[in-house]
Amino acid sequence: MDQTKKEALGASLAVFPGYLVVGIAFGLLAQQHQISWGWAVLMSVVVYAGSMQFVGISLIAQAASPLQVIFMTLAVNLRHLFYGFSFLQEFGERGFRRLYLIFGLTDETYGLLCQKKLEKRAAPQRLYFWITLLDQLWWIWGTLIGAAVGSVIPFDTTGIDFAMTALFFVTCLDQLKSANTPIPTGIGLISAVAALVFFGPDGMILPALVMIAAGLLGVRRTLQRRGLIQ
Repeated sequence: MDQTKKEALGASLAVFPGYLVVGIAFGLLAQQHQISWGWAVLMSVVVYAGSMQFVGISLIAQAASPLQVIFMTLAVNLRHLFYGFSFLQEFGERGFRRLYLIFGLTDETYGLLCQKKLEKRAAPQRLYFWITLLDQLWWIWGTLIGAAVGSVIPFDTTGIDFAMTALFFVTCLDQLKSANTPIPTGIGLISAVAALVFFGPDGMILPALVMIAAGLLGVRRTLQRRGLIQ
């Protein structure tokens, strides 16, 4: 194993426990809704959308229309649009790796790539590719285990979809501990609460992201002058 793969494995192990557990939760939930292990694993291979996969189980169970699925996916995963803007150069201009990095940019993978981005290394695309691929493999592995176990042993899956929320929370805490300043986290928290109050839980995501982006742009120069960000 070369040095890039070793570094990617070391970074990816940070999300391994969470992805394995949440993947198992997804596999169990799929079995609970009579979705076979093959389809559950296929969703984790070709959809790989974290919380949207949990929502997708409910949409399948309700026999939702394709249009409903499209709009729900946009609502749940619209935040990834903002993630992609910060990696336009690092992902390269073309090629399979660029396309896969775009596809595999989950919340947790984004956090890991942000940490590596701070190191400002040349040609980081290969490292990013392996981190992203390993993260997805942990998720697929968890899905397979959960679906296989759920097909043999009955489970009460009430509340199991909260596992994704718990993983987001742990990832946020990890990022906060490694950050140079709590100001961006504070901006995110205030923006999320304000969006929740004014737009409600069903319509808060996009307004919160817009407020976060505006807030970060507003304090960027101040943080740069203090040497807290590059």
